[in-house]
Amino acid sequence: MLILNSGGTFNKRYNARQGTLDVPYDNQAIEKILESTYGVYKQAGIVYKDSLEITSEDRKMIANIISESEENVFIIVHGTDTMHLTAEFLSEVFDDRVIIITGAMKPFEIDNIEGTLNLGIAIGFLHAEPRNGVYITMNGLLSSWNKIEKNRAEGKFELV
Repeated sequence: MLILNSGGTFNKRYNARQGTLDVPYDNQAIEKILESTYGVYKQAGIVYKDSLEITSEDRKMIANIISESEENVFIIVHGTDTMHLTAEFLSEVFDDRVIIITGAMKPFEIDNIEGTLNLGIAIGFLHAEPRNGVYITMNGLLSSWNKIEKNRAEGKFELV
């Protein structure tokens, strides 16, 4: 299992000097969550962006990292606004791996429950040896990428 960190709200931290929430160039939130698990998980930071800034080149880079990896199961921590675009792209590239995309609507630094739940569900799902495919897990839900979406009006993800 390889956990890839692309940034997003999940990772954002408050920058007191600027008065902004920034995506830091580290894996601190993921590492903090993994401290409470019994497993040892490989992880790598790959983009460190708000998902609205992720480009097609970034998605190609993510796909290249997955292609070149010895692992066959992946978790991608991603911003929620465009995770469906990354999921769709990866579903067109891979049919021989298990890829779960997750994130959080609130930064881990502000509310660590949501991000912990989502990452925990992703890890648990991968240990259940699921079929190959691209999945999204958010708000306690987990499904194939094209059966779950962000309801912006409600501020949560739902099955469709």
